Amino acid sequence: MKKILFVIAYDNFKDEEYAIPRSILKDKGFSITTVSNKKGIALGVNGLDVEINYLINEIDINDFDVLVFVGGSGCLKALDNQDSYNLINQAKKDDKVITAICIAPVILAKAGVLKGKKATVWSSPMDKSPIKILTQNGAIFENLDVVVDGNIITANGPQAAEEFGIVISKHI
Repeated sequence: MKKILFVIAYDNFKDEEYAIPRSILKDKGFSITTVSNKKGIALGVNGLDVEINYLINEIDINDFDVLVFVGGSGCLKALDNQDSYNLINQAKKDDKVITAICIAPVILAKAGVLKGKKATVWSSPMDKSPIKILTQNGAIFENLDVVVDGNIITANGPQAAEEFGIVISKHI
């Protein structure tokens, strides 16, 4: 059975960016583990609660086939750090499927895994800084809901959550 590791912010992850892909992947028979920056009950922006038993730095990526970073307003505050970068870079070294949705592709970019890769990220007419961060870190930005480049899959927000989950399931 293929194993998928979801990484969410302990506070203010985006509920549907977690729940929809997770449901799609679980329905297809994949094993799901969710980690965060704190243990306990993680709370989504819209009130979804998820029990967290493991911290990011307690995970051995060799136990998983896919790495999924979920967005939301708490994402960068909680997950844009060395623990996440280490996990991402180990996943890259081990040729795992690495994915991120919404603002979370910024973390992949800062970890260095989007260099020379096509990717998308959340942005708005008032805030184009996530696109700038991707391009400054060598990514080739594409204004699409979901972008696949090799074993990297990125999506730009909650409206892309279903497609994101389906695309992940087809690349495992």
